[in-house]
Amino acid sequence: MPKNYFDERIAKSYEAKWPNLHQPAMIEPVVDVLAELAGAGAALELGVGTGRIALPLSRRGVRVAGIELSPAMVAEMEGRPGASDVQVAIGDFATTRVEGSFRLVYLIRNTITNLTTQDEQVECFRNAAAHLEPGGCFLIEVSIPELRRLPPGETVHPFIVTPTHLGFEEYDYATQIAYSHHYWITDGHVETLSTPHRYVWPAELDLMARLTGMWLRDRWSGWERQPFTNESRSHVSVWEKTR
Repeated sequence: MPKNYFDERIAKSYEAKWPNLHQPAMIEPVVDVLAELAGAGAALELGVGTGRIALPLSRRGVRVAGIELSPAMVAEMEGRPGASDVQVAIGDFATTRVEGSFRLVYLIRNTITNLTTQDEQVECFRNAAAHLEPGGCFLIEVSIPELRRLPPGETVHPFIVTPTHLGFEEYDYATQIAYSHHYWITDGHVETLSTPHRYVWPAELDLMARLTGMWLRDRWSGWERQPFTNESRSHVSVWEKTR
């Protein structure tokens, strides 16, 4: 079972800590793609969190369910309009099962990396495939490891620097783990959060998909379906379950 880093302290301040994620420009393109893939079928979000994406997707008429490790994050979602329309199971999204089959299973914002072993990530693909109907799709959004930005001998680089939020990635190459260190400054006080993430390459994800009966259908560098290139810093990948 992965460790739950998103306790009540983080859950209650999630939107304040990552305000950019809650802007319409960061939500609407995501919902557009997910609604198209789900079509008339149901969708399952792995790591549903506070419902940032699940709730607007539900409002589009898609039946949405979720799996979430953090009860505190789900409690935050339950206080929002439309939350009763999204059924959520508390548990590890690599192994927790929910009833029914789905046209779409999705996992966004690097959440696959919260599983810090290869075995756990493979089990996540296996779990997604078990929930999908034949021909259904599994979608992941995840960043590309920024190893090319590191000079020889260095292991740390900043990924966000603002007057109120500093973020640094610390890479352990031997274990394929990146530690994300956050520092928020609020009213003169510093709040911190450090979490481990198993970074994973697109080709490794493709192999996990093949092991679980899925094949790559699409890969873009963003939600506007931009081409994936050598310069892409993230990707949105879609695998289809064998019919």
